[in-house]
Amino acid sequence: MHENGLFLAERTGANLRIVELFAYLHDACRWNEGDDPDHGKRAGELVRKLVGTYFTLSPEETELLVYACTWHAHGLTEADVTVQTCWDADRLDLGRVGIYPNPRFLCTDVARDRKTIQWAFARSLEL
Repeated sequence: MHENGLFLAERTGANLRIVELFAYLHDACRWNEGDDPDHGKRAGELVRKLVGTYFTLSPEETELLVYACTWHAHGLTEADVTVQTCWDADRLDLGRVGIYPNPRFLCTDVARDRKTIQWAFARSLEL
């Protein structure tokens, strides 16, 4: 997922620091790989606990990261471009659980591009 985020951020202009932190924190509070509807909310709370001690973000950046983590599994597509890039990076990684990404649930033009989806899906199967 990290690689997806780097690829997308370079093309969307997203805040790379937030995208990278999202890659490692958004699922950090998952209890399982199945149904865990509150894992995003727990990840957002974790961000608030870690910021200032393990990494530094401005208050605005913190809010973007908390929002991205909290709502990443709810199918939203409208948000700040950095949040959209985070969500797209995660959704492009769904091949790891046997799901081919649907462009309808992707936020940015670059993520919805057929070649991007194919590239990310192939990568997710290799990992």
